[in-house]
Amino acid sequence: MHIERAGPADVRGLARLKWIDRTTDKADTAEFDSFAEALASWWEAHRDTHFAFVARTEDAPVGAAWVALLPRVPSPGASNRLSADIQSVFVMPEHRGGGVGSALVDAAAAHALSVGASRVTVHSSERAVPVYQRLGFAGSPKLLQRIADA
Repeated sequence: MHIERAGPADVRGLARLKWIDRTTDKADTAEFDSFAEALASWWEAHRDTHFAFVARTEDAPVGAAWVALLPRVPSPGASNRLSADIQSVFVMPEHRGGGVGSALVDAAAAHALSVGASRVTVHSSERAVPVYQRLGFAGSPKLLQRIADA
């Protein structure tokens, strides 16, 4: 298994992982094809700000993580401010517990930091909080959120 930055040729595999993570309907080919096309179009429109990392075996992708780079308003002396957000981390159930998710998050965070992000955030499920804490993420009293009305 190895981790690498995904490219356009990986979009169907990334769509498959997202599909498995978010739906219970694994059989609707037309709906999946439509989703894969929508993901490809979305990624093309956001390719300068969103980067995918994939864990793969010889057969297929088994996990993915995305990082979104978020430009920040310039400050005096800091005209190129950048933050990053880890998004859509998913590992196939049969590959969990072996460090795949951690390696994906590390790769995505390392990319963000290498291009100048001053911080990397993640919005996590409660179950995954200990994993992110082991990877060096910590809560911050200065990072607040406002939830949209449902």
